[in-house]
Amino acid sequence: MRRLPRLATFVVLLATTAPAWAAAIVDKVSIEGLDDELMVENVNAALSLNDSLGKRLGESRLEYLLDEAVAETREALEPFGYYSPTITVEAPRNEAADDERLTVTVRVQLGEPVRVRRRDLSIEGEGGDNRYLKEDLEAFAPKVGDVFDHTTYEASKLTIVRRLADRGYFDADFTHRRVEVTRADHAADIALGWVSGIRYDMGPTTFLQDKFDQGLLDKLVYWEEGSYFHQGKLDRLRESLVGLDYFSSIDIQANPDKAEDGRVPIDVKLELAKRDIYTAGVSYGTESGPGIRLGLDRRYVNSRGHKLSTHLNYAQKRKTLLTQYRIPAFKWLDGWYTVGLQASDEQTDYIDLRHVEFTGSRSGQVSEDWTAVASIHALRERWRYVENDPLTGLPDTAVQYATFTYPSLRADYTNSPVGSNRPDQLAGSILLRGGVEGAGSDANFLQFHMRARWSQQYKTNSALIVRGEYGHTFTSSLVAMPPSLRFFAGGDRSIRGYAWREVGPRRGDYALGAKNVLTGSVEYEFYPKGGPYGGAVFVDTGSAFDGTRPQLSTGIGVGLRWRSPVGPVRLDIAHGLDDPDSSFQLYLNIGTDL
Repeated sequence: MRRLPRLATFVVLLATTAPAWAAAIVDKVSIEGLDDELMVENVNAALSLNDSLGKRLGESRLEYLLDEAVAETREALEPFGYYSPTITVEAPRNEAADDERLTVTVRVQLGEPVRVRRRDLSIEGEGGDNRYLKEDLEAFAPKVGDVFDHTTYEASKLTIVRRLADRGYFDADFTHRRVEVTRADHAADIALGWVSGIRYDMGPTTFLQDKFDQGLLDKLVYWEEGSYFHQGKLDRLRESLVGLDYFSSIDIQANPDKAEDGRVPIDVKLELAKRDIYTAGVSYGTESGPGIRLGLDRRYVNSRGHKLSTHLNYAQKRKTLLTQYRIPAFKWLDGWYTVGLQASDEQTDYIDLRHVEFTGSRSGQVSEDWTAVASIHALRERWRYVENDPLTGLPDTAVQYATFTYPSLRADYTNSPVGSNRPDQLAGSILLRGGVEGAGSDANFLQFHMRARWSQQYKTNSALIVRGEYGHTFTSSLVAMPPSLRFFAGGDRSIRGYAWREVGPRRGDYALGAKNVLTGSVEYEFYPKGGPYGGAVFVDTGSAFDGTRPQLSTGIGVGLRWRSPVGPVRLDIAHGLDDPDSSFQLYLNIGTDL
């Protein structure tokens, strides 16, 4: 690569610097004339001067590094399509300093960029007729007339190389690859060609593990042996194996060098994860009091891949036990058959509630973004409202009982799977459930509940988060429905600034639950300098209500954020605007929120 004559460069340096140094220390190297941050980073990475910052340099060494800075800067700009920039280097002597400390300035005038003049792109063989490879050739960048950016060029070339491999053209290779740059014409000519060879087929799949019945994992292989090879099939297999949560390591390898009759064998190497996961913690709630949380998740119970989990939340005034047994299901959709039993006992200042619910469900992955759960519920609930406030004069209510057997269908959506780098993220759930009086339920009801969360990430290390919830119950017998089937509002996952279940129809000071719920939230998060610590401001509003028009309650607040190794940690303090005399509410959450 051509460089300016060393003598000419040295003359420029002598004209812009003081007389020769016996010794000097370079404090800083400044780049001027470049607006693109990537260009600046590339130049800084190329400059040998940056390796000598703060070091005392002799005269000859400093002269050499200043001379090299011109050539290094030029080379660093070529990948961006600028082959003829004008570069000057200045290192004025600081006469006021006790020692010879220098600030070196590299000034750049980019000049005219090199643009693509001609392109010759081709794929010979079977791959030349592949629709997706044709689209890749058509989309290849840079196009004629575009600046010849090396990064864009290499990325386009890599896209085709990967596509050939992903679609089973394992013998593909270049026939030619040339880029000719004519500096005088500021032009680049591209010539790229591949020969695809044959397209291989899917061969036998072998699972290398000794814990589970081979027939169990074989059900995850949804393709027919002998069908066209496609990397997407292996990616889906990996997702299915990850979803089972049996393994700590999953290595799926296609072996084209072992292919027979054009069929590529697939080896799946699996390492078991730790069988048991124990969890423990402490909890505290204003209404529930102090408590402990214990949990056991058994990833695999037997060679058929069954799972068992038990979680206990034992607080002073609220106790909950949940046990689930899951069996893997692969017919129609990858998912689980689940039977579960949940029991709870709540003894607070305003309610005496006991709840037992049996659930049987079938879950499945509908698509990359959607999962669904169909279930049947058998619920028995006992409750009594307790009024201890002498100012209301309301007596205790009689004990009420409810029995409900009903089906439900829930669909969950997310457009941000693991590994996604989308700036926008949308997640939500839709629940539909209902029961018939005389068919296992004490009342007719049909209930719809929808929740959604949308966020937009910004380059300023900040994010806008919008959250919403809507639910409606069709019934003429709300009084017969237990609290667990009614809607409430208020609390950290609803309307901050109000206590849990505080907003809605009330008996004295206590919420009764409602037929409808409508809440919304807008929040702005920011992380100064992109660090793990940040803050937030937010406003929440909404209500639980029985009529057609909600009486909205609004809360505002601020929060602290921490991107911890175990997940996001959120500490919020909020105040309800509907009652200026109400106390501030404090909320602490760990983990991803919907």
